[in-house]
Amino acid sequence: MVSKTMELHRKEAPKRLKVAVITISTSKFESFIRRERFEDKSGDLIITTLKEKGHDIIFYTIIPDHKGLIKEYVKYIVDKYNPDVIITTGGTGITSTDVTIEALKELFEKEIEGFGEYFRKISIEKSGLGAIISRAIAGVYKKVAIFSLPGSPDGVKIGMEIIVNEVTHIVKHVKE
Repeated sequence: MVSKTMELHRKEAPKRLKVAVITISTSKFESFIRRERFEDKSGDLIITTLKEKGHDIIFYTIIPDHKGLIKEYVKYIVDKYNPDVIITTGGTGITSTDVTIEALKELFEKEIEGFGEYFRKISIEKSGLGAIISRAIAGVYKKVAIFSLPGSPDGVKIGMEIIVNEVTHIVKHVKE
């Protein structure tokens, strides 16, 4: 059941958003640099899902797992392209090279804790208890909503199901 206030907020929310997508993967980045064939299933899934909902992809790139580079790209995209939303995929695990969360947390002015909590709840229901190691998060930087999803296509699918249902509502509040 949706409250009358939330219903009103959703009606007032923007319908078409400007979105940037960043795939964070050293192996994909190196393949790209060497001009080798590779697939970015997770990045493609994010882009396709957003386009199907009528949103505009204003920027897309692949970068390596590097904390400083992640932060600089987010800053660059926000300053140069003025997106409503940035969605990253990759680098959310618990290996020593997974640094996306640490990079983004240094930028966030506010964290949207409910996103990560709900993502893990749904992931556990669909994939099992192993999903507890996912560190998917969301937050706000300079009035831009940022969502960080795992690199796996299954994780992206779950994350995008959540994001597309609430992102315009979230952006409405982020811009206030």
